[in-house]
Amino acid sequence: MDVLDLTRLQFAVVTIYHYLFVPVSICLSATAAGFHLAWLRTAREKYLHLTKFTGKLLIVTFAVGVVTGLVQEFQFGLGWSAFARFYGDVFGPTLAIEGMLAFFLEATFLALWYFGWDRLPRRLHAATIVVVAVGTLLSAYIILAANSFMQNPVAYELDPSTGRAVLTSFTELMTNEVVLAAFPHTMGGAAMAGGGLLMAIGIRRTVADPAFRTLARVGAWTMLIGGAVTAISGDHLGKVMTAVQPMKMAAAEALYETATAAPFSVFAIGELGHDRPFFSIEIPGLLSFLGTGSFGGTVQGIDDLQAAYVAQYGPGSYVPMIPVAFWTFRLMMGAGILAMAVAAYHLWSTWETTRRMPPLPTFLRPGQGTPRWLRRFVLLAPALPAAANTFGWIFTETARQPWLAFGISKVEDGVSPGLTSAEVIASLAGFTLIYGLLAIAWYRLVVHLSRQPLAPVASEQEEPEPVPAY
Repeated sequence: MDVLDLTRLQFAVVTIYHYLFVPVSICLSATAAGFHLAWLRTAREKYLHLTKFTGKLLIVTFAVGVVTGLVQEFQFGLGWSAFARFYGDVFGPTLAIEGMLAFFLEATFLALWYFGWDRLPRRLHAATIVVVAVGTLLSAYIILAANSFMQNPVAYELDPSTGRAVLTSFTELMTNEVVLAAFPHTMGGAAMAGGGLLMAIGIRRTVADPAFRTLARVGAWTMLIGGAVTAISGDHLGKVMTAVQPMKMAAAEALYETATAAPFSVFAIGELGHDRPFFSIEIPGLLSFLGTGSFGGTVQGIDDLQAAYVAQYGPGSYVPMIPVAFWTFRLMMGAGILAMAVAAYHLWSTWETTRRMPPLPTFLRPGQGTPRWLRRFVLLAPALPAAANTFGWIFTETARQPWLAFGISKVEDGVSPGLTSAEVIASLAGFTLIYGLLAIAWYRLVVHLSRQPLAPVASEQEEPEPVPAY
């Protein structure tokens, strides 16, 4: 592997690892805020205990997300300084705002919430966790806007004196059609990721405390609703993607020839080349619907797009890695659908009126008769949304190749000059080691927290001593 491939691998490792924690923290902040507001309204102790438990999970996940996020942003200087130098005026405002939101707004109000129990007025205290939840959404939107510039560059012009890109409209950058479509899609995936974690913990601990049953059902509903939002918004995102990056949609189906009423292959066996695989399960017209909104729509093929790009941008290959695009697109959808099915099954199996509904098949019935393998599979709920999110981002970024910023900058042009393979390998090894230790620490802390009783210990139930007046 040369320096370019190693640098791409390093950025992929850092980004994918970081994004394992980001969606979970986004969902946990909203869930903690929801439980807190429910406790204020109902005064039920169950919601108070769930608020504190979810908040502890949030703090652990948020801390790991901040550490890994710092490294990800440093990557622009470590491995991609040429890109950062050329487009820094465009990326600078988004990264600065996101940094202030993450480190000043979210971290500050999260600390106020955690240490503010019995110290702040109840409504003011609840407002702090709501601010954290809103801050995570704003932070996510800002970063998605920066990424959307790479998918569909807008609001910039080249400075003739320096040759650098200059931001012309912050509003236009924030209202890029790609970010408007990607934000709800990404937030739906975040809801699935956090909901899966809560559902798994709740199922494991239901016997120990009935309040965990509520946690499991809330997690399952979050997963199911998040999956629906992801699917609906993904349909719109596919049409936007086809408009701004037609090669990406063609790569998703390995469609080499322009076709009308193009089919979508659910599964295929064989080489993904100009000839269709020797075996495939296809849904007629579905690719055209995903890309154009019409089952009879026309989808441009890879060959025609390659010829058009050569004429527009000059000689070179503009075809991404077709097998990676093809399979990650299907694995993304498959993992997401399976996660929704697991959530739906749990909600069905714990519904009090299940007996009044049509019975499930014997091997799927809840209760003592549920097979052990199925109960264990339900506990894998957090892995399915994480896989769907990961495959989705791999598809989004690799199917844009060879572009770093589509149509204006190639990946090979953005690598830091003078970088050596030894330097990249050394830093990659260091990141991998540190990230491995962080993963172990996060997992052990989450397991430890989930094994603790929800009800506070006696010392936490005692009234605080009055402060003497002076």
